[in-house]
Amino acid sequence: MTATSTRATIVKLLSNMADGKEIRSYLQRFAEVGETRFAVIKIGGAIIRDQLEETAAAIAFLHTVGLTPVVIHGGGPQLDDALAERNIDAPKIEGLRATSAEAMDVARDVFVGANISLVEAVRAQGVAADGLVWGAIEADYLDRDKFGLVGEPTKVRQGMLASAVQSGAVPILTCIGVAPGGQLLNVNGDAATRAVVAALQPMKVIFLTGVGGLLDRQGQVMHSINLATDYDRLMAAEWVQGGMRLKLQEVKRLLEDLPLSSSVSLTNPAGLIRELFTHGGSGTLVRKGEEIQILTDKPEIDERRLVALVEDGFGRALKPDWWDLVSLHEAHLSESYRAGAILSKIDGFIYLDKFAVTDDARGEGLSRTVWRQFTKRTPAFYWRSRTSNGFNAFYHEVAAGSARRGDWTVFWIGEEDFAKIGPNVERIAALPSSFQEDR
Repeated sequence: MTATSTRATIVKLLSNMADGKEIRSYLQRFAEVGETRFAVIKIGGAIIRDQLEETAAAIAFLHTVGLTPVVIHGGGPQLDDALAERNIDAPKIEGLRATSAEAMDVARDVFVGANISLVEAVRAQGVAADGLVWGAIEADYLDRDKFGLVGEPTKVRQGMLASAVQSGAVPILTCIGVAPGGQLLNVNGDAATRAVVAALQPMKVIFLTGVGGLLDRQGQVMHSINLATDYDRLMAAEWVQGGMRLKLQEVKRLLEDLPLSSSVSLTNPAGLIRELFTHGGSGTLVRKGEEIQILTDKPEIDERRLVALVEDGFGRALKPDWWDLVSLHEAHLSESYRAGAILSKIDGFIYLDKFAVTDDARGEGLSRTVWRQFTKRTPAFYWRSRTSNGFNAFYHEVAAGSARRGDWTVFWIGEEDFAKIGPNVERIAALPSSFQEDR
């Protein structure tokens, strides 16, 4: 079987899954960007040490469906061990490892070893990989007197990356820079990632971590962070300390130099595919974001833009009187009208009339941000969806309950009174369609 036919077979299998529609949508969206602009994946040394096979399988899967990420990895834990074994002192100064010539020799060997391990693991999955140990990142001394052989990236040789991708291989880089004259320099992993991201302007930046994302106060993975609305609040929280605080700052710095459509995902190797290709995700999705407006009066809402959002999101034309008939409770709309939720009032309960995201905003996390905001404000509500809708996988995951009525599945959250649920389900299932020429 050729690579092309294998790719087609896998895409067909994915399309037949419960959430195949959303998977196809993300595949199409990712495939539309340039060859090296799909994603940059940063892999820590601990992941290579502890989850090498899972990581290689995830990278190989992406390549097999026609998406080639640019991979950059570190080797911090391995370097710590190797330096300790040789009794070489390499103290941390302002978060950076001061690197002597002796320590640089060890770092070079460690990073080469980690690179070989990852390249061979990907190749073992049947996918070509090209280890770019050094040469792709040019660097200069950060402060030779203070840090020794520590480099600050000055240029990324995009031609080397493009050449690897065009040859059919996944480029896998180390965090080693080359100074003028050829001296190898130890480059901080975040700095190296930032340089590669700035050069390539990818749609996705992915950090693979052991915990699978950023954790909230209760130690649970936060599904999404909209920096426009969440950053200041999180940085002011007493429980956001240490590594999480630094990672938030680094992610914000990364996104500031990227288009609005780009995003950063923090997940683990096992959750990478779900994070990339499903609305529910499996990790923390961070976006530069935009404010989500909460509007309660119809005159505040631009009807033309709202109708365009819903019709784009559903791919169908609304009936001319849809908006006139909506008894508005709240509208949660992004500033750009690219994602939104319309909550109405029916017989004393709240009904999610429309939840939509435009096609060009899919994969940005706007829908997650809107969903999170209105569900926090609305503890109990109902909604319905065509039983054949691929988005139902997400709905079943978040709903407290559901009931199928003909072509419709009615969902609810926060309602525990069964005496109310039955009549409300029947009322919702009997509602006329909002769209023209609907079944």
